[in-house]
Amino acid sequence: MKFKSLLVSLIILLSMSAYAEEPDTSPHFKLNGALRFNYNFSDWKEGSKDRGGDFGYDVLFFRLRGKYNKILLDADYRFYSKDFGGAMLKYGWIGYQFDDKNQVQLGLTRVPFGIQPFAAHNFLFQMSYYVGLEDDSDMGIKYLYTGRHWDFALAFFKNADELLFSSDAETSDDRYGYDVAGRNKELNQFNGQVFYKWGENVRQCIGASAEFGGLYNLDTRKNGTHYAFALHHELYWKGLSLKTQIATYAMKPKNAEGMSRDTIMMTAYGAPYAVAAKANLYQLGVGYKWNVKWGPVESVQVYNDFGWLQKQKKDFHDSFQNVTGCMVTAGPVIAYIDYALGLHQAWLGPDWNAFAQGTGSDSWHARFNVNIGYYF
Repeated sequence: MKFKSLLVSLIILLSMSAYAEEPDTSPHFKLNGALRFNYNFSDWKEGSKDRGGDFGYDVLFFRLRGKYNKILLDADYRFYSKDFGGAMLKYGWIGYQFDDKNQVQLGLTRVPFGIQPFAAHNFLFQMSYYVGLEDDSDMGIKYLYTGRHWDFALAFFKNADELLFSSDAETSDDRYGYDVAGRNKELNQFNGQVFYKWGENVRQCIGASAEFGGLYNLDTRKNGTHYAFALHHELYWKGLSLKTQIATYAMKPKNAEGMSRDTIMMTAYGAPYAVAAKANLYQLGVGYKWNVKWGPVESVQVYNDFGWLQKQKKDFHDSFQNVTGCMVTAGPVIAYIDYALGLHQAWLGPDWNAFAQGTGSDSWHARFNVNIGYYF
């Protein structure tokens, strides 16, 4: 009887051990997001000056990440006010993690171009964002390799995030990242990106990005082309952050006769505008972060981000922006306090098509902006 009891106990222990060693095959999900409010004072708006600025709702967004074995899910859905495009999917993709270094993503995934994930320290982005070359996502497939020193990304995008599917439908304005709009549409775009990383106390990263694709014109039904190239460098030392980027782009649509090819329409946040079809970009951003103990405040980062859009059309006026500010972190609450100056910058002045000819106001204009969000 003792032997039988011992045998039964041994079988039970072995069964429990085998069960404990079985991999966890159940899906795992994590939900994050934020609720943000925004104050801005714009010196070129008479109503803003009369009222002393405006304070209102910015966005409520949710980020859902999931994993089932090696199958991945990542999606970010946002609810802006109606005037800023309303509800929109910033990105959303299904992926597969082959191992620690290799991954593939399918869906509305981030375009691998320029400094990742952002070229700016501030809340109002860098100049590259406003011409579709920063924090943009398109519909396609992307391969990522992440190593100790080298990172690679290769991607093919069939088109931008398509929301209207009729044969003659223009690109919808309700999107987060800037895409070509109006009578042209992005298609069959290829991207390649490489980074080399080194250093421990002083961490640095140098990279190069390339992009080439088509532009389908709804009137002529012909395909034009567009391309962009960038070199970028990042440096991090203790609290110091330095981001530098040089880029060039050109868009060559096959427009109908009589339509200018010197400008092209782009759109995001529910509002299209014209942009110079060919330009160079120069960007420099520096920031410094301190860890502090000021009541609930845990850290403060001060920064200055400068951007210059040098248009290749001789009679176009170049666009400039400079954002000086700080980011204050207090637990789940993050506040960006920015003083932004712009010259021929659509979001920082009275000329909405300033990124094109730039023939409106020749004065610098200022926007004081405070964004406060609870991130969960």
